[in-house]
Amino acid sequence: MGKLFLLLFTVFAFVVSASAQSGRRVTAPRSVTVAPVQPPLNPEPEPPPTARSAVRSPLLFLSESFREREISALDSGTFRLADFPGKVIVINLWASWCGPCRREMPEYEKVRQAYAGREVEFIALTTEDPRLSADRVKKFLRNITFTFRLGWADAQIANTLMNGRESIPQTLVIDSEGRVVGHWTGFQPRHSGDRLTAAINQALDRTP
Repeated sequence: MGKLFLLLFTVFAFVVSASAQSGRRVTAPRSVTVAPVQPPLNPEPEPPPTARSAVRSPLLFLSESFREREISALDSGTFRLADFPGKVIVINLWASWCGPCRREMPEYEKVRQAYAGREVEFIALTTEDPRLSADRVKKFLRNITFTFRLGWADAQIANTLMNGRESIPQTLVIDSEGRVVGHWTGFQPRHSGDRLTAAINQALDRTP
């Protein structure tokens, strides 16, 4: 009997020990407080802007070689900006599909009439392709009074005059020396004509 009791006690002790080891509770480690990182006293400068984000320099001058470029007239023949020495030149870039261009034209036509007989040449260049759009452009002009000198702006001429601004209408006012007095994009109802008038007067003041 004593041996049996001793055997049962030994088995019981072994089971209790094994159970305690296999079901042992894992306590979470104590949390560690991390001190906030102090920003450096002299942080690294931000990287410079990429070329894509760089602001394009404004167009300030039309070179003599550019003014000598031939521009195809809307109907036939050619002309050059250099054909108008001593004059202020107004250039309007437009297209027949451009709604703001259509609304701008009557205001600009009033300005042109106000400077009749003055040393100002008004030129309107469409950015459309004459091989594809000639009929549409001529039909457009039959329905609106726009008596600027009309021509086609080829890709090189358009790229130079637009100077990275991809929207139309655009307007440039150039003084008699080829300096760009004004260059703006878009149409402002009841204000675009006044803006054009002010730029023309500024260019005339520069004319020798």
